[in-house]
Amino acid sequence: MSDLPRKAVTRTARLATLPLGFAGRATWGLGKRIVGESAEIVGRELQQRTAEQLFKVLGELKGGAMKFGQAMSVFESALPEEVAGPYRAALTKLQDAAPPMPTRTMHAVLAERLGEDWSELFLEFDDKPAAAASIGQVHRAVWHDGREVAVKVQYPGAGKALLSDLSQLSRFARLLGPLIPGMDVKPLISELKDRVSEELDYALEAQAQQAHAEEFADDPDVVVPAVVHQCDQVLVTEWIDGVPLSEVINEGTQEQRDRAGQLLSRFLFSGPARTGLLHADPHPGNFRLLPGGPDGPQDWRLGVLDFGTVDRLPGGLPDPIGESLRMTLDGDAEAVYELLRREGFVRDSIELDPDAVLDYLVPIIEPAQVEEFTFTRGWMRSQAARIADPRSPAHQLGKQLNLPPAYLLIHRVTLSTIGVLCQLGATVRLREELQEWLPGFLAADTLETFEEEESAAEA
Repeated sequence: MSDLPRKAVTRTARLATLPLGFAGRATWGLGKRIVGESAEIVGRELQQRTAEQLFKVLGELKGGAMKFGQAMSVFESALPEEVAGPYRAALTKLQDAAPPMPTRTMHAVLAERLGEDWSELFLEFDDKPAAAASIGQVHRAVWHDGREVAVKVQYPGAGKALLSDLSQLSRFARLLGPLIPGMDVKPLISELKDRVSEELDYALEAQAQQAHAEEFADDPDVVVPAVVHQCDQVLVTEWIDGVPLSEVINEGTQEQRDRAGQLLSRFLFSGPARTGLLHADPHPGNFRLLPGGPDGPQDWRLGVLDFGTVDRLPGGLPDPIGESLRMTLDGDAEAVYELLRREGFVRDSIELDPDAVLDYLVPIIEPAQVEEFTFTRGWMRSQAARIADPRSPAHQLGKQLNLPPAYLLIHRVTLSTIGVLCQLGATVRLREELQEWLPGFLAADTLETFEEEESAAEA
């Protein structure tokens, strides 16, 4: 593979093997059952083959195909356990790795963007990529001033490939949808397409990353590597080591899981409040656990990578999110309903029962009802099943609700983060983070008391 496959006809043909492969394996499975093999064994083999093909095609194509796979991978916790196993391993691979582009192609990009003498900018440069993602790959190096750095190099033709893949995948949305029950794949693909131009622009990414690096420079819990150099198609940032969150999910201790979950929740809600930006790509490949937290070398900090996709929220997360959550916890059905209507979640042309809306929301906000909550795949599956079952009142009501464009990315990021928390099986004090960082979550009088208590504690 000389670089990221760019010809639309080639990529389309590869993507077309997904639905054809699904159909072929279904026929193969039927044949196996006809000759007497048990449905359970055949089903497991079928799922394993499907997962392997999904990873192979999406991973090798990179671009929008891999971006779609990464977005879906955080939702595997919603799959029934008997189905989740084969997909879990295959989709998790998409979070961290993809076949790299050849060294000569990478060198050509660096020569074009940094100059023919680009190698003189580095004391050391490892030609073997440390990570390969959807639109670029990362190389470990030492900058000319001695700092260890990560050099992110964009794949040639990445923009066209992203758009081509996502357009093609939208045609298969009906077939891909059943991979994640309760999730409408088409809006996800549409939203990914809307973000393509931003993610390809390394100047925007550098600005967002540097804003976070400066804000979190002295933070005891969160580490964001500073930007060292940026130009078209190349981004150089400080290097950070650490344990990838995908490894914590697979084999981390419960202490690591809980700490990662707490810090991930803290970063989700504190980031917009502190920087006016929401990190909008919360899959496990973008996070690391680093030693040396506030309680010493055995404690952990959260390293955050990849700011290619952000939501710009100058005032932080919108007040109505915290207000609606608080009123739902208070059981004020009428107030919740009026706020949702005002914000466009309930269209003017529709009349719903406020109590039914409250009943729909209460199970979803269970983690905010208690001091600490253990996120599990079982809980995630129960929520997905409740909303996906066409016979359930929740499904019928959910179909009538609307998601305003201003909340689309916030909704996906929140849902994705919850998916990662469930993959971690983390026990998290979520309510504590909401009180600290979510505008509108505390009533005015409670907020005043909370701030007075914080000031006293600090003194």
